[in-house]
This record gives sequence, C-alpha cells and structure tokens, in this order.
Amino acid sequence: MPTDAAHLTFNQLEAMRAGARIAARLCMGITAADRVFILTDRITHGIGRLLSEEASEAGGEVILHDLEQYAERPVKALPESLRAELLKFRPTVTFYAASTQPGEITFRNGLRVFLLNDLNVRHAHMPGVTSQVMQEGMRADYRSVASVTTAVYDMVRIAETIHVTTPDGADLTATFDPALRWVPCTGIYHRAGQWGNLPEGETYSCPKTVEGVLVVHMVGDYFSERYGVLKEPLTIEIRNSVAVALHSSNRALVDELNAYMDSAENARRVGEFGIGTNIGLKRLVGNLLQDEKLPGIHVAFGNPYPAETGALWSSSLHVDVVPLHCTISVDGETIMKDGRFDYELLGVAPPRG
Repeated sequence: MPTDAAHLTFNQLEAMRAGARIAARLCMGITAADRVFILTDRITHGIGRLLSEEASEAGGEVILHDLEQYAERPVKALPESLRAELLKFRPTVTFYAASTQPGEITFRNGLRVFLLNDLNVRHAHMPGVTSQVMQEGMRADYRSVASVTTAVYDMVRIAETIHVTTPDGADLTATFDPALRWVPCTGIYHRAGQWGNLPEGETYSCPKTVEGVLVVHMVGDYFSERYGVLKEPLTIEIRNSVAVALHSSNRALVDELNAYMDSAENARRVGEFGIGTNIGLKRLVGNLLQDEKLPGIHVAFGNPYPAETGALWSSSLHVDVVPLHCTISVDGETIMKDGRFDYELLGVAPPRG
C-alpha cells in the first residue's frame, strides 16, 4: 500500500482499488491479450501494486518494477537497463505511476516518446499520483468525461480566439493557428499508440499567441508537491506569449519559478493551452495530475508537445498553472461561466447529482 496506508480507512482503500480497476479495465481496456509493464517507485509502490493486481484480474500478463531499480533519483535520462527490459518484454500497455522529483521531466518525456514511437504501446502517464487522486479523479464517470471532452474539442478545434476571465482578475486572450492540432484526452485509450494522463479529462493545443494576465492557484511539475494549493495566488503577466513577470507574496515560489523558467530555452513561452473536462472534479487538491483536469483552463510554459500539436519548436521543460472559476468564450460563444460548462450549448447531458 502507499506510504500513507496506515491512515486510510477500509473504505478509502477500497475506493483506491476501484480507481485502479477503472484505470485498468475502462481507461486502458486491458484484456488477456495484453502484456502490461508498470513502472512505479518506492513512494508510490502501493498504487503500482493495485494497478498490477487489477491488470492481472483483467487477464493481462504483468510486470511491476520500481524506478529505483534502474537508477538513482532524480533520473535525468532513460536508463539503458530499463530500455533493454522494455524491449525484451514488448508490452502492449504501460503505466508510469511514480512521485515527481525536480529535474525528472526530461526523463519522463524521453520515456514516453520511446514507449510510443518504439513500442507503440497504450500508455497511462501518472506522475505524482497519490491515494487521494486514485480515490477521486480516477473514479470519475469516464464515459461522461469522454462525451464532454469530445464536445469541447469539436468547438475549439476550429477556434480562432479564446478569451478567459476569472473573478480574481485573470484576463487572457489566446489565438490559434489551424495548422496546429487540438488533442482530445478522453481517458479512454484502447488503440495502440494512444496515451494520456490518468486521471484524465482535457483537450489542449499549442496557441499561436497569448496576451494578458493569469491569476493561478496551482503550479505544476514538482512545484505542486512542494507548494500544494497556493494560499496566495500567483499572478503571471504574459506578453507576446512569454511570461514576463511573476507576482506573489510568496517570494520563495516566485524566485524558484523564475529560476526554473530561466534554466532552459523557451521555458517562459506558452506551449500549451488546455481546457479541463473532468466534470467529476469540484476543487483543487494540490496535485497537478488531477487539478489540471478541473473544468476550466490551464496553461503550460515550455514544451508544446510538438509530436501531438504540430508545433515547430520545443523546450526541455514544461510547467502548468491552473486558475479557478473560469469564464471561457470561444469565438464569442461562452462555453463556461464561473467554472460551469454550458451543457446545452455543448450538446451533452449535464452530470447527474
């Protein structure tokens, strides 16, 4: 079990197992025809074991290993021993379910590219997964999430301009190039070569231009583990698609994030504009893996996922930020008001309850 298992009730442990079952069966569609490789770590090993048990119950042949078996943390590049073992096993489904550490994003990106390009797997990417995430985000109704995601994708994939405001002062305008692709992340990955985060629920692209101000309550990569939900929001000024100034009463966060953004080429440039579509989520919990799927927007500085979006530039870093209570207008049509989707406009049934 996870390191905090001693503090979990029987019902919470069963909720985690239910989340693992949804991940294995509904999201990844594991059957007896699959070979499943699960890479976890010592901190998250209990979650990896639950995924392993549920993948086995679904009929898959499963290997479960900790990242520390292959290299010391933080891991900066794909270890050759891990590459060799993956090539030998030839998985059809892979899970990366491990804690995040500073500097490991390059390794995670390299691993993901290898798994998809060389092995053509179905891949579930779960960096920073926790027991809370397994109980909450992973237990969403993914058929409903997929329906909302597809509806939002159908609207934004032809959008020219998206305007976003929040009650605490965010005012952001993004424009989009039709040559750059939007990617729908439904959480259901049943075809070889498909991948996504779990928990899931978003659609994203690389914007053409971004101008304005963001007021955010969550910062991704390893910052989410270190700072959680921000007690005082962070304001980011964006000009010509670049983060030019950060403002917060939390000077440690500002200094650390400035240093992070200055440590790699294009790390201040907006590489991702995403819309969260996991309608089962109601609040931030301090974990980026789940929080970026909260209905609203998220923006990432750095890597624009060129293979997925078609962007012609890249960066070795990628850090997401999440505002709250978004109002989103797509080419003048308001698809969300104060964090609530207009389900009638989207043409989908509202969530039950």
